[in-house]
Amino acid sequence: MNIEQSRLVGSQEKLKSRYLVLMVLLFLLVIWFALSLPNPLFDVPYSPVMYDRNGAFLDAAVAADDQWRFPPQGRVDPKFAAALIEYEDRRFRVHPGVDGIAIARAVVQNIQVRRIVSGASTITMQTIRMMRGNKGRTIFEKVLEAVLAVRLEIGRSKEDILALYGANAPFGGNVVGIEAAAWRWFAHTATELSWAEAATLAILPNAPSLVHPGRNREVLRQKRDGLLVRLHQKGYLDEGTMQLAMAETLPLEPKPLPQHAPHLFSKIILDKEKGLHGQDRSRRVHTEPIKTSLDMMIQSRAAVILQRRAEVYARKGILNAACLILDTPTGEVRAYIGNVKTLAAGYVDIIKAPRSSGSILKPFLFAAMLDAGELMPTELVSDIPTRISSYHPENNTQSYTGVIPAGEALTRSLNVPAVRALRGFGVGRFVALLKSLGVSTLFRSSDAYGLPLILGGAEITLWDMAGLYAGLARTAMADAAGDGNTRSPFFPPVYYPGKRTPAAGRSPLSPGAAWLTLNILTTAVRPDEEASWQNFADSYHIAWKTGTSFGFRDGWAIGVTPRWTVAVWIGNASGEGRAELRAATTAAPVLFEVFSFLEPSAWIPKPTLDLTSVEVCALSGFPAGPHCEQLILAEIPNHAPPRIPCPFCKTIVLNAAQNRQITLSESPTEQVVIRTWFVLPPAEEWYFRRWNLDYKPLPPFEGQTNSADIAFALFNPAENAQVYVPIELDGRPGKVVFMAAHREQDAILYWHLDKTYLGQTTVFHEIECHPEAGSHTLTVIDRRGTMIKRNFVVLNQ
Repeated sequence: MNIEQSRLVGSQEKLKSRYLVLMVLLFLLVIWFALSLPNPLFDVPYSPVMYDRNGAFLDAAVAADDQWRFPPQGRVDPKFAAALIEYEDRRFRVHPGVDGIAIARAVVQNIQVRRIVSGASTITMQTIRMMRGNKGRTIFEKVLEAVLAVRLEIGRSKEDILALYGANAPFGGNVVGIEAAAWRWFAHTATELSWAEAATLAILPNAPSLVHPGRNREVLRQKRDGLLVRLHQKGYLDEGTMQLAMAETLPLEPKPLPQHAPHLFSKIILDKEKGLHGQDRSRRVHTEPIKTSLDMMIQSRAAVILQRRAEVYARKGILNAACLILDTPTGEVRAYIGNVKTLAAGYVDIIKAPRSSGSILKPFLFAAMLDAGELMPTELVSDIPTRISSYHPENNTQSYTGVIPAGEALTRSLNVPAVRALRGFGVGRFVALLKSLGVSTLFRSSDAYGLPLILGGAEITLWDMAGLYAGLARTAMADAAGDGNTRSPFFPPVYYPGKRTPAAGRSPLSPGAAWLTLNILTTAVRPDEEASWQNFADSYHIAWKTGTSFGFRDGWAIGVTPRWTVAVWIGNASGEGRAELRAATTAAPVLFEVFSFLEPSAWIPKPTLDLTSVEVCALSGFPAGPHCEQLILAEIPNHAPPRIPCPFCKTIVLNAAQNRQITLSESPTEQVVIRTWFVLPPAEEWYFRRWNLDYKPLPPFEGQTNSADIAFALFNPAENAQVYVPIELDGRPGKVVFMAAHREQDAILYWHLDKTYLGQTTVFHEIECHPEAGSHTLTVIDRRGTMIKRNFVVLNQ
């Protein structure tokens, strides 16, 4: 090979190398171009924004960098798009991201005046500039923006680019993005912009300072009106619309954003941030709008009602209130009002705060006892002074009926029958039931709760209780739905649409027991303005229950229909009690006013497959016994064990005048009458007769005492009771009050403590004494010699 050939080969090798390097560089350039844009394009923190189930705005807060920057929501409003394109980039729809005509025009203008007076940035280039943090306007930056703009146009549609621009453009102050700007400057969503508002916002990203008060505002007006004229000339709006748009005023100052559900909003944000486990919260939270199951209309109307009522109650020192509204079938929250606007702990979310339950748990004990065959809705239960060890429950009415049908005791919320029922059912058993139904705040042992559990001895939340009452209604409807055996109707409320998670398995309560309980609760006497609801054809059934905690600290009212569950709490977040705080006069009126604007629904159909009819005594409500003459039909759950027959109807033998009982002999010497008689125990009879004048007491025996039929009862002390003797405020020793009741109105009782005679009583059989610490025996005797003895212990502390 000669020298010429060697040089030729070397030259070819160099060309190949250069070509290869060029190809590699070109390949790398293509790779860079393809990967030049980050994903996501804007790595910025967004404001948490909450919407209702229909997309209505509820609440928002500033982003982690203190900017009002809402998450992107798709396409921008057509009015804003038209105004922006006309003002910023008229050939936006046709250029590839860089406008060559605009560049040529800008170059000529700038050369003519020998300074930069005109730019050529397109909307796409401005989007890239914002993405890069608005770096300095150098030639290199401009070229880079142009290249990246072309890349953005290749990967995104024009509508996507407009959306990116609209979501990240500055609109004055700390407002970023068209949606945030619409709310901050005009107090409504960007989809509701007028032409004047759209034109104003189209101008601001290029000069955000124009929106501030001062001389710049006239410049802003001129620019807006000039843009409106051009839009009119392009045919976007007619002459009249243009004139009306020009007459609109400019925004004066940023508007406060609505806060329709601040307590739920705060809870959701806190829950989201707790779930990050140490991650960078400023950039990983709130990238998507928060869509809830709330209904804006229901939330707003309920809030107005609650606020108005709370302002009235505040005059009585009752400062806080809360309301929760659920869609009964799904458990989805439609309204969440954690508190009212007040200076007294208005920031506290009452809905999730544990509070004393009052009587709100009674229906669940009632339903459980129906299922267990330990109670019937019609049966008479005792309502007499009761002392169980040192516990002495009293009715809110401070009176006793003697006996009362169990269903009526529930609707009247009598405490004594409820405590006696819980004693028979078992506290531990009831605690286990409540936990299985969804009560999440029962952390103590059953012994720690004791019998006061049914009257407010445990703390529960409005959240849990709304879920329980909704679950009770779903249970009653499960028979018709046919799914009662596959998943439990008891599950917590949810505030995200479509997120309910019913547990697998059967319901702890039957459809029959649930329906009977709710149906009875519909008969409770409503507040004054609702007292005659049954007289109106358009009224509908609401099963409802109230509860007032000890010390008048909490007022509860919860109502349920097949469509809605409404739970109301009234009180003081501080726990301060008020004598005027009674659920029937505070929470209940709010409950029914809320129901008045909710869509009514037909009542729950009777679950006929889960109920059976039995014959019961018309007088006692127990299953008919051999001595019952008047019978009626009553319904019970069809799987409930049989109840004991009527214990009150007896067959007795009377003389011809029917005013004395007699003892049958083998050869009776006088005419006798055999008949049935409704006989209550002595204590129950004494109180029952005060309210029922037609009650006929059992006639006495002729000349003798029937030891098998005790004529009187001793209320206090109970057998083997442990008694505390109080110390009075002035330091003197207190006294114990012993109580009894006798069938006969003119009876005399003689009282003895150990071997000491205390005295005698008539009519009202109560006597006081001060026993020393230790064991004692109380003996009470009537004129016939009938005797009752009770052993008790007086504690020394």
